[in-house]
Amino acid sequence: MASKNLMSKRLVVALVCDTIHPYSHGGRELRYHELARRLADRFEIHIYTMRWWDGPRVYSEGGVTYHAISPLLPLYSRGRRSIRQAIVFALCCLRLIGCQFDVLDADHMPYFQVFILRAVAALKRKPFIMTWHEVWSRSYWFSYLGWSGLAGWMTELAAMRMTSTIIAASPFTAERLRVALGERPSIVTIPNGIDLNAISNTYPAADLRDLVVVGRLLDHKRVDMLLDAVALLHARGIPVTCRVIGDGPERNALHDQAARLGIDQAVIFHHDVAEQKEVYALLKAARIFVSPSAREGFGIAVLEALACGAAVITTSAPDNLAQDVVRRSSRGVICEPSAADIAAAVQRLLAEPGPVSSGNRDRDPWLADYDWDLMADRVAEVYTQGQKAGVRQGEAIWN
Repeated sequence: MASKNLMSKRLVVALVCDTIHPYSHGGRELRYHELARRLADRFEIHIYTMRWWDGPRVYSEGGVTYHAISPLLPLYSRGRRSIRQAIVFALCCLRLIGCQFDVLDADHMPYFQVFILRAVAALKRKPFIMTWHEVWSRSYWFSYLGWSGLAGWMTELAAMRMTSTIIAASPFTAERLRVALGERPSIVTIPNGIDLNAISNTYPAADLRDLVVVGRLLDHKRVDMLLDAVALLHARGIPVTCRVIGDGPERNALHDQAARLGIDQAVIFHHDVAEQKEVYALLKAARIFVSPSAREGFGIAVLEALACGAAVITTSAPDNLAQDVVRRSSRGVICEPSAADIAAAVQRLLAEPGPVSSGNRDRDPWLADYDWDLMADRVAEVYTQGQKAGVRQGEAIWN
């Protein structure tokens, strides 16, 4: 009878992520934003994060309750994720011991909080689920941190083992998790999605551009390589225009690079685009979306660009998992990760006849499989099954 009563009440879900939309812009922030507001009519959703906002520590919006459990600290130090921020946020996650929830879902970045949350969930005898966006290879850790990368790689491997249920944000991420862990954890692939209705109802921006890129301005996003490609095209007498949407540590360096290359009049930067409808409008006002990133766990902007009718160019960099999506599209091109190859791909696509942006997703009907509503249904099933397992066993689902 007690188990029946537990299952009849509305489940309380705790989502833990140090960054949230719209204060921070990225694929994982958008994922939690879109899923949380869709899941709020089925579950009681609470998001635990840093204090991004002014005012009360706790507030509700769109059926979702937001809790500031740590001070707002810079995410990056010298262009890399801040270890101090990661440690402080992890320690602040101890505050969830005093919070009521039935299911705990934690974002895997930046790793340290995973160990704290595993202990919190075990203490409270609640199911612990992790959402994993990308797996860094050992070689990538070494390229990122040098010999210190060994500690990073070992930390990531240990974090993977903190639960028996992982939601992978892409098929490639799921495969890399299985290679690293074997079959012990349950790995469920629920990729990022798109809001097809919002995209369909958005008109293109008036300022048309040949190229566009969207993403946090970090070194591994390789926007610098795109600017080099633009300069190469200008040198060939092809005066392409480009739009860069995003902000981050590389902001000033990219402005300086554009000026140094003599293409600053052809490149426009947008650092303060907060609304998704504005992103869609700018995507629809470009002919080609370029994703030169060396590392992507999924590439949600690539999916959005395809849905907005743009052709998409990305590279064959080993850790760029956006290739999986681009490969499926009739408007997708994968080239070598170099400015010369990107320039050649752009030149070839610009030579093809066609409108700046069709805004028509009929050419890629599979995009409907990525609708956020479908993704929310699948996440809801994972939460429900996790809670049922916890009730049956009287303990967290990993025990």
